[in-house]
Amino acid sequence: MSTRINRRITLAARPTGAPKVSDFATVDEPVPAPDDGEMLLRTLYLSLDPYMRGRMNDVKSYVPPVRIGQTMEGGAVSVVEESRHPEFSAGAVVFGRTGWQQFAISNGKGIRPVDSSLAPISTALGILGMPGLTGYVGLLDLGQPKEGETVVVSAATGAVGSLVGQIAKLKGCRVVGVAGAEEKCRYAVDALGLDACVSHRDADLAGTLKDQCPDGVDVYFENVGGKVFDAVIGLMNVHGRIPVCGGIAHYNDTGPPPGPDRLAGAMRIILTRRLTVRGFIIFDHHHRIPDFTRDVSGWLREGRIVYREDVVEGIDNAVGAFLGLLRGENFGKLIVKVSDDPTI
Repeated sequence: MSTRINRRITLAARPTGAPKVSDFATVDEPVPAPDDGEMLLRTLYLSLDPYMRGRMNDVKSYVPPVRIGQTMEGGAVSVVEESRHPEFSAGAVVFGRTGWQQFAISNGKGIRPVDSSLAPISTALGILGMPGLTGYVGLLDLGQPKEGETVVVSAATGAVGSLVGQIAKLKGCRVVGVAGAEEKCRYAVDALGLDACVSHRDADLAGTLKDQCPDGVDVYFENVGGKVFDAVIGLMNVHGRIPVCGGIAHYNDTGPPPGPDRLAGAMRIILTRRLTVRGFIIFDHHHRIPDFTRDVSGWLREGRIVYREDVVEGIDNAVGAFLGLLRGENFGKLIVKVSDDPTI
């Protein structure tokens, strides 16, 4: 009988600037067998997310970095192939942070069932998973949008931003998205229902945003940083709110950004307009999962929100897809389909 192989992607080197293919390595090993109290998981779908870039750096953060030689970190939807665990049976579909690999052994810690009756199981990595929860909590709990206000969301067609914009519309706001390609901007308006979407490639980004926000900006959901933040900060209204979710424009920086130091000007606006700027990590808000699951699954079922997935086939294509994600090449929630989905 031939030995089954587990292919996993590890961190081979810490990137300087933008990651390269050579910063990753592929390791093939025999599929392990579970001991008592463990189970063997076969990965079905692997999530690729911008935060993973930060895990590649050896710097102090809210979680330890990936070690050299360690499997790249990431959430996955898996099926239990073999179980010696009292709480999980073979055939169960689960979510866990099992990383970039085809199989994983788990003792059950951090593993939770995936309810396939709510939506396709891949959504546990996107609109019904961590990105969706991030958008839900960041907008509603920190942004606190009120009917009639203006909300701007960067990376408006991404996994987080696409839900932020749609929830803001459900709350009666004027919503202006910022995206890259014109195709994405059209999708933000035509499919997501935003009032307008501006390309961050616009030569007069600040002027175009001002035209689309004639009453100023009350909530800016920050996913990007860089020139988008520079364009929005001057449009913020008194007592505006800025939930800071990410800053992908800076993830590959190796030093301070070029040009004049704009921090003093931004701080002056924050002070004089009494803005609330709040960074958040979704780990601190897991108590909101029941409300989030109820609300977002309900909106999905009622057809009040939509989602889009960008699915790449095969673990061998994970690295290329991730590098493309950091360049903004994905369209929707980026997922690697690692093996056949038994629920389809």
